[in-house]
Amino acid sequence: MTTRGEEFSGLSVALTTPFNGDRVDYDLLGQQVEFQIAAGTTCVVPTGTTGESPTLSHEEHEKVISAVVEAASGKIKVMAGTGSNNTDEALRLTQWAANAGADAALVVAPYYNKPTQSGMYEHFKILAESVEIPICVYNIPGRTSKNIEPETIIRLAELPQITMVKEATGQMDQASEILASTDLTVLSGDDSMTLPLLAVGGRGVISVVGNIIPKDMISLIDSFLGGNIEEAQSWHHRLFPLCRDMLGLSTNPIPIKAAMALLGRDSGTLRMPLLPLSETEMNSLRSTLNAYGLL
Repeated sequence: MTTRGEEFSGLSVALTTPFNGDRVDYDLLGQQVEFQIAAGTTCVVPTGTTGESPTLSHEEHEKVISAVVEAASGKIKVMAGTGSNNTDEALRLTQWAANAGADAALVVAPYYNKPTQSGMYEHFKILAESVEIPICVYNIPGRTSKNIEPETIIRLAELPQITMVKEATGQMDQASEILASTDLTVLSGDDSMTLPLLAVGGRGVISVVGNIIPKDMISLIDSFLGGNIEEAQSWHHRLFPLCRDMLGLSTNPIPIKAAMALLGRDSGTLRMPLLPLSETEMNSLRSTLNAYGLL
C-alpha cells in the first residue's frame, strides 16, 4: 500500500531539546541527530512536545530547527514542529522551517482556544497553501483539548500539502476511518500503539522511546512491513512494558530525559514548569531500564 507521505514511513524520533542552564546546548542536539543517523532512523522531529516547544522562545524555536537541519546534512529527514494556537505564528514557523530546509512540518491542532472543526480546517488550509513542504497534522486531544474529527481530516486530505497524520487520539476507529477514506500516511503518536496502528494500515511512528532504542523500534516496524507478523508481535510484547512503565512515570519529556541521562546520553535539564522525577520515580525508572536490559 502506497500512501501520500510514504517517504516518512518507518521510525521518526521526537527529539528532546537539551538545555544547559538557560541556554539550548546545540552540541548535544547535534549528537542526538548523529545518534539517529547511525541507527538508520527515517526522520528526526525537533521542536515538538518532546522538544519542550511550549517553553522555547520564538528565536530558540527557529534556531533549533535550523541547527537540526544543518546537523542532518541530508542524511536523515527533518520534520520540524511548527504548530501553534495562533494561526499567524504557526504560519511564520512553518515558513521558517521550509526556508531552513526542513523536509516537512509537524503541525499540532490549535490548543486551548478550542476552534470549531471549520476553524481547524481553515487553520491548516492557510498553512498548506503557503508552503511547499509536506504537512503532518498532529492530532492529540489529550493535550489540545479538542479532537480533529475524521471528517475534518478527510476534508484536509483534499489539500496536496497535507500528506500525513500523527495519530495520538488512541481511537483505532478514528484511525481506521481516515485510512479507509484517504491516502494519507498515518503515523502513530503513541509508542505502545505502533503495532496496532500498523495492523490497520499505519506506516510508522513518531516515537519518544526511539531516543534510546531506535533500532528496536525499527525492528518492530520492519518486521511487520516485511510480513513477519510473529516477530513484530514479539517486539511489541518486549517493548510494551518499557513504553508503559517509563513513559507512564510522568509527563513527557520528563522520563525520557531522565532515561537518556542514566544511559550516558545526557539531554540536559528540563525547563520550568517541568520538574525532574522524584527519587522514588527514578528508582522505578532504573528498574524498568534494567528489566529491558539497558542498565
